[in-house]
Amino acid sequence: MIANVLSIAGSDPSGGAGIQADLKTCSALGAFGMTVITALTAQSTRGVTGVVALEPEFVVAQLDTLMLDVEIHAVKVGMVANVGIAEAIASVLNRKDWRAPVVLDPVMVAKGGAPLLAPAAAKAVRDLLLPLATIVTPNLPEAGALLEIGAAVNRQEMEEQGRRLMALGPGAVLLKGGHLEGPDSPDLWVTSEGFKWMEGPRVNTRNTHGTGCTLSSALAALLAQGKSLSEAAVGAKTYVARTIEQADKLNVGSGHGPVHHFHALWGQKESS
Repeated sequence: MIANVLSIAGSDPSGGAGIQADLKTCSALGAFGMTVITALTAQSTRGVTGVVALEPEFVVAQLDTLMLDVEIHAVKVGMVANVGIAEAIASVLNRKDWRAPVVLDPVMVAKGGAPLLAPAAAKAVRDLLLPLATIVTPNLPEAGALLEIGAAVNRQEMEEQGRRLMALGPGAVLLKGGHLEGPDSPDLWVTSEGFKWMEGPRVNTRNTHGTGCTLSSALAALLAQGKSLSEAAVGAKTYVARTIEQADKLNVGSGHGPVHHFHALWGQKESS
């Protein structure tokens, strides 16, 4: 059976992030992707020029309609935009009949620096959604915002912040270290059993648009297919690393271009 994965997130018309990246990731990893849209953006590889959030009631309407018909095996929550939408999503995920794993990507700022989350909504994400998450996947600025402190600047601070995020209730934390200085891009995997560093080299490319969306939806796709938390974390990081390594083969825009979600499939075509 092919697993069904739901992305609750915003739309990126450039195709590199948001629900577009999530659908590509699910397809590349063998899952069937579905979407509930929370916000529309006017966006390209150069940045975000506008955001229109949907009414929370319509977000719930999308969820209710879908869930009455389709069995969902995992869900990824990305851009929630504002407090009302965060509350709406939490109201659905709190239902007693909800059983699927939840991957929370606390999207706050676009790659170019534009805000994607209302300032007051960070508290709602922390208090309402984070305790419902099977895995939460913040980068360093997002982790700092959730904890209301500065972003970690070294591994010791990452470990401390990972511990504090776990205390807020998620099942696991994948704290992304791409903002650290240096030639490596280490991520920190945190569970109730302790810490594990997931090492990786930093790829010299500006085409990293959508990496956070891709990682979180990869986690959801792998969890939906029965992988354990640790297996999904390793598989998702490996997949994202390869999409970044192959990103320069694409020619999309003049700013921060997207990663190459279909590098494996299109590579086969190129060699045939």
